[in-house]
Amino acid sequence: MENIIGLKELRQNISRYVEGVQRGHTFVVVKRSRPLFRIAPLDDDTQWEEVADFTKIKKGGVKIEELLARLT
Repeated sequence: MENIIGLKELRQNISRYVEGVQRGHTFVVVKRSRPLFRIAPLDDDTQWEEVADFTKIKKGGVKIEELLARLT
């Protein structure tokens, strides 16, 4: 079941809605009574591919030049 929430409500209580999504709830976010987007849990069959773990390159961030040099 989808719950309808306002964008302002989402902004003010984001952690509450994150917890709801983790429990399997879906929310439709509206602004001025018009739907903007839906937040929902990922399907169990969704697969993610790690492209780069920036924390292994340098703690605190990486300059774009250094990153691009590593990719070529």
